[in-house]
Amino acid sequence: MKKNETREFDIANYLTSRELIAEYITQVLADGDTDELLDAIGHIARARSMTKVADETGLKRESLYKSLKAGANPKFDTVVKVLNSFGVQLQAV
Repeated sequence: MKKNETREFDIANYLTSRELIAEYITQVLADGDTDELLDAIGHIARARSMTKVADETGLKRESLYKSLKAGANPKFDTVVKVLNSFGVQLQAV
């Protein structure tokens, strides 16, 4: 990288622990934006390896990419499977 060159920020590079993942999801859920939630889940899946998430959930990698982008309308079951693969559980308070 050249001295004054900048790199695009990618949150997936910083989602390195279950605690950080859980905090990220918690903050996104607090905002209440469905598209932002799907984007966040997609960032986490990329951080953990989309192939690994696909294997753990029994879903196809290509369908995960499609399901976890803004504007998608995935089944709730898909979202829960993916969150469970991260070690994250939804909790009502």
